[in-house]
Amino acid sequence: MAVSGVSILYLRLKKRITIKPGETVTLGQAARLLVDPERKTNFEQLVLYHHQQTDGNRYVIDMLHIIKTIRQADRSITIEPYGDPQLLVIISAKPLKPRIMVLVLAWLLLFFGAGLAIMNFHTDVSMREVHIRLSELVTGTKQEHPVWFQIPYSFGIGLGMILFFNHLFRKRFNEEPNPLEVELYQYQENVNTYVIAEEMRKKNGESGMRGADDG
Repeated sequence: MAVSGVSILYLRLKKRITIKPGETVTLGQAARLLVDPERKTNFEQLVLYHHQQTDGNRYVIDMLHIIKTIRQADRSITIEPYGDPQLLVIISAKPLKPRIMVLVLAWLLLFFGAGLAIMNFHTDVSMREVHIRLSELVTGTKQEHPVWFQIPYSFGIGLGMILFFNHLFRKRFNEEPNPLEVELYQYQENVNTYVIAEEMRKKNGESGMRGADDG
């Protein structure tokens, strides 16, 4: 875009992208661009990084490197960056496919683990005695096994969990994210932040060592 004769490139870095080994990362892959249409294609094709075997399966592209690359291609452009200052590049030969056996084992572990947790909680708070007492207050007679109360209560727990997680198999009840999705999102954000910080530390350490060797 041009303001008063000055060309401005607005760019917002993506948080994370995936490429195959040996591929290159262009500016169009790394960021969303807003610039004059006749110049946009040239900027999108700027090469920011070419993967080498020694780089491993993770690489971080810093905003300063991107600005330097753009300046080398066009010194007349004014750059306005927004968003994250680093882009995490994941190198993977092929997309990971879900492993059915691991999924089934994890599902069974979580299912029985959740069931045991609920039963242990009910034991700790003497839920059986509570049900017997509530049944006695409603019916006037004491029953050792008030199943008419316990069965709806059990179904209620299951219904409550379905509503809490906002999912029934693939069906979604509303557009709000459920607590599990929020936790997974926060976990992924924390992982990305840690990986970027670790990769930047390694790069800065290597740069410092090279500078000391040159000195």
